[in-house]
Amino acid sequence: MRADRLVAALLFLQERGQVTVAQVAAELEVSERTARRDLEALAMAGIPVHAQRGRNGGWSLVGGARTNLTGLTADETRSLFLTAGPAATSLETRTVLRKLVRALPAPLRPAAEAAARAGFTDPTDWSRAISTAAEPHLDALQRAVVAGVQVRLGYATPGRAAGERIVHPLGLATKAGVGYLVAETAEGLRSFRLSRVVSAVATGDPVARPDGFDLAVAWRGLAARMEERLHAGTVRVRAAPDASAVLHRLFDGRLRTVGHLADGGLEVEIDGPSAEVVAAQLAGLGARVEVLDPPAARQELARLGAELVALYPPPPR
Repeated sequence: MRADRLVAALLFLQERGQVTVAQVAAELEVSERTARRDLEALAMAGIPVHAQRGRNGGWSLVGGARTNLTGLTADETRSLFLTAGPAATSLETRTVLRKLVRALPAPLRPAAEAAARAGFTDPTDWSRAISTAAEPHLDALQRAVVAGVQVRLGYATPGRAAGERIVHPLGLATKAGVGYLVAETAEGLRSFRLSRVVSAVATGDPVARPDGFDLAVAWRGLAARMEERLHAGTVRVRAAPDASAVLHRLFDGRLRTVGHLADGGLEVEIDGPSAEVVAAQLAGLGARVEVLDPPAARQELARLGAELVALYPPPPR
């Protein structure tokens, strides 16, 4: 975008003092003609940029003028780079950070550079699967959100074939390292997990943005609806002593202790999308847990048990 180039050209001028059109073109990776137009645009916008002709000429800021593009304090700068530095896994992000460092007043630069090197983000989980920032259509969706244009979104819900729909992108959110698109649809406000997006094509039509839309407020509403669905069913379980730690790992945040048993075990309640889903998650613990209620969960375990016995019959004696 041209606005990005103009900011980068101004930062380059501030850093070098005097530059040639060729140097600006090389820095911005554009033609010399485009670089010259950008420098002229800065002058027309009121930035005190002056062109000096001749063998030792070039472009410079009149009187060594400087423009503070950040206005950040030392603490704000350190906090920004501690957050952004570890996330700089792409060349584009690292380039942005370098440009921002050049925009900072000289006394703040060493601390900013140190903060950017103080952390590291590994985008894979322990199974070596990519867990963050691996969405191939993220850039296209970011551009659509910023430009305010509608998108023809290809989306694959688990268990269903991928389908397409027209959405109005309103923002991007991240929860526990997982990215989501927040968009208005024909069915109302929805969130779309970025890892399930199979295509994203801008239509060019403008987004219909609700009056007073606030992304943080909208996300909290969507998250609350999701949490309600995750707690739609409750199962009561009697757990053996050696199963308690496993249950807490499996259902952290969705498990409540309601009683202590004489043998050291626990009686707990577990929330989930449905009683049947919780029962299926408990099946792997075998006899170490006994589902007490509701009947639907017990029936699901009986069905799973019969299905497994049929598939894996016991060996003959």
